[in-house]
Amino acid sequence: MLDVCLLGTGGMMPLPYRWLTSLMLRCDGSSLLIDCGEGTQIAIKEKGWSFKPIDVICLTHYHADHVSGLPGLLLAMGNAERTEPLTIIGPRGVERVVNSLRVIAPELPFEIRFMELTERQQEMTVGPYTLTAFRVNHNIVCYGYSVQLKRAGKFQVDKAQAAGIPLKFWSRLQKGAVIEEDGVVYTPDMVMGAERRGLKVTYCTDTRPVPVIAEMAKDADLFICEGMYGEPDKESKAREHKHMTFYEAARLAKEADCKEMWLTHYSPSLPRPEDYMDAVRKIFPRSVAGKDGKSVELRFDDEE
Repeated sequence: MLDVCLLGTGGMMPLPYRWLTSLMLRCDGSSLLIDCGEGTQIAIKEKGWSFKPIDVICLTHYHADHVSGLPGLLLAMGNAERTEPLTIIGPRGVERVVNSLRVIAPELPFEIRFMELTERQQEMTVGPYTLTAFRVNHNIVCYGYSVQLKRAGKFQVDKAQAAGIPLKFWSRLQKGAVIEEDGVVYTPDMVMGAERRGLKVTYCTDTRPVPVIAEMAKDADLFICEGMYGEPDKESKAREHKHMTFYEAARLAKEADCKEMWLTHYSPSLPRPEDYMDAVRKIFPRSVAGKDGKSVELRFDDEE
């Protein structure tokens, strides 16, 4: 199971009714945050969630509306008596950028571990999450993220018995261990069925539409995509500032054939995104105008 909450949906500046864009995911007692604009910790509090279990923070890029909330959040996590290490992932220079922000949060009771993105696509596993970072097209280096919960196949008793595997090894093999005894090696594939479909959330913002976005969002349970502008006459402005319109996002969602798309990262000049959704849904019917605090509980296929 994966809890997903769009904490804020604003771009450029927070508004009285709209926090800056940030996404939080929760799984098995671990939380992952993507971006941390001004007010993120307030948005977490308004949702009723906790920032103490955040184990991973992924930064898309280093514009202020995506990172300016970080020092305050780190201080709040420290004041909550967190001691476990925190992993922060971001484009090249992530340690330098975060430590510069930490001038006002210099002492923390937990270690920060940095993972720097240097490739156009980069996969990593942190806690229960398998992350794929992918380079998009903004006016500075910027990445989107696909977050997956992979799911092993079911334990096959008949396979284990047919292979003569001692009962005492079954549980360890089911958990992925490789076991050797008396010169015989036992591996998980000897007892497990084919990998089952997991869960996938793809998130991107601050970019022009590029093919890799649809590739990464292919068959996603949820695709969260920037829609800076809903007004039909703003396409040239979107191109100029390396952002997207609602309609460009919808075309990516259609190509990806995801289960649902939420729009986010609205321009401050766009007070009512819902006003433009009829035209968006003509392109991709499963489109939703995201709003602060919108959340969903994603479940594996056989749990629904």
